[in-house]
Amino acid sequence: MTTTVPKPQVEQTGADGQYFSIISGVILGLSVWGFSDNLFWNIGQPSNKDPKFILHGVFCLAWMILFFVQANLIRSGNPHVHRKLGVVGFLVAVGVVLTTLFVFWSVWRGWAAMPYYVKANRILFSGFILLTILAYQNRHRSSWHKRLLLVGTLYLLEPILSRSFDPIEFLLTGLSDAQVDFYWTVFFAITWNALFLSLVVHDLRTRKRLHRVTLIGYLAFFAVWPVALLV
Repeated sequence: MTTTVPKPQVEQTGADGQYFSIISGVILGLSVWGFSDNLFWNIGQPSNKDPKFILHGVFCLAWMILFFVQANLIRSGNPHVHRKLGVVGFLVAVGVVLTTLFVFWSVWRGWAAMPYYVKANRILFSGFILLTILAYQNRHRSSWHKRLLLVGTLYLLEPILSRSFDPIEFLLTGLSDAQVDFYWTVFFAITWNALFLSLVVHDLRTRKRLHRVTLIGYLAFFAVWPVALLV
């Protein structure tokens, strides 16, 4: 009696492959835009000399780059290279987790000291860990694997979106702090939800229904915010 090993599904072609290529590029672009001061025009700032922030930044940027590269490897028909890089991606994910936990521990002294969006960040980070593990376990199920990784990556975006607003803030000179906070909240909510909604629209266009990962992942994202505001 022989056992057949299931072959990895490769179905990220056409509109599906194009979507994941585009959304991963948008996320990478936001990451570079948000942290452009650290990367390009203010490299002498204190955080660029702090080892914990340097390591954290390197691993997080490496994750976003790999996410983009992996999506495009499948789109261009290179699943073999994609699978080899998957091992690197898993190690990078471990680096993201360890460095993020250390930054959380060293910067924020207790739950009560955190603003609501940082509390949400902590909860969503747990979601990233869970979804990355599930993505590895479902690596032979293409439709699950790529959505688990995308939703998990979207859960990481609080610092990136917060920093992405910083260059825009220069256009709001003369406004009160309350007005700036309002515009930040609008930018934050619209941009983050638009990224999730792009996956909803993609599912409806290509599958005529929501994938389970899309539905549960987006609902969980909504559920986090009341918890962060009330606890």
